[in-house]
Amino acid sequence: MSNERIILGIDPGTTIMGFGLIKVVNKKMEFIQLNELILNKYDDHYMKLKVIFERTIELIETHHPDEIAIEAPFFGKNVQSMLKLGRAQGVAMAAGLSRQIPITEYEPKKIKMAITGNGNATKEQVAKMLQQLLGLKELPKNLDSTDGLAAAVCHFFNSGKVVGTKSYSGWDAFVKQNEDRVKK
Repeated sequence: MSNERIILGIDPGTTIMGFGLIKVVNKKMEFIQLNELILNKYDDHYMKLKVIFERTIELIETHHPDEIAIEAPFFGKNVQSMLKLGRAQGVAMAAGLSRQIPITEYEPKKIKMAITGNGNATKEQVAKMLQQLLGLKELPKNLDSTDGLAAAVCHFFNSGKVVGTKSYSGWDAFVKQNEDRVKK
């Protein structure tokens, strides 16, 4: 493992997609950026997916991340919401895979546990802990961006550990790990 790497963390969504970037230098984190992509101005769901894909590619081309950490969809009661969230996550993953960037998925509870020590922590608690860890001067109004940043920090904390998450290094790896989902 090199002494320097960049991790892009993504909190997928079809209303707001949050993202954060950290640089790891000699096993220490440095904050680069956090922001959000506001998607509720688009009426068409497919246009939202296109924008998610394009913005993720833009982030990749600007910051050249070595790895991507993405929050896995949580299982809710609304099947339509789950489907839309899964699509948003899928196009963000496809953007990374198209550039051969390894992707690791983390369950929301795992991210919260890594940041706060409590898998049931609130968004506010996660944001405050990130503020302390990374020396952020202020927190954003919407906390989707801190959720994206939390995925990146969680990935940093779990680097080198064997974790119960899914990780893909390209399309071949994705297909191999998901043979039951691939039509032949």
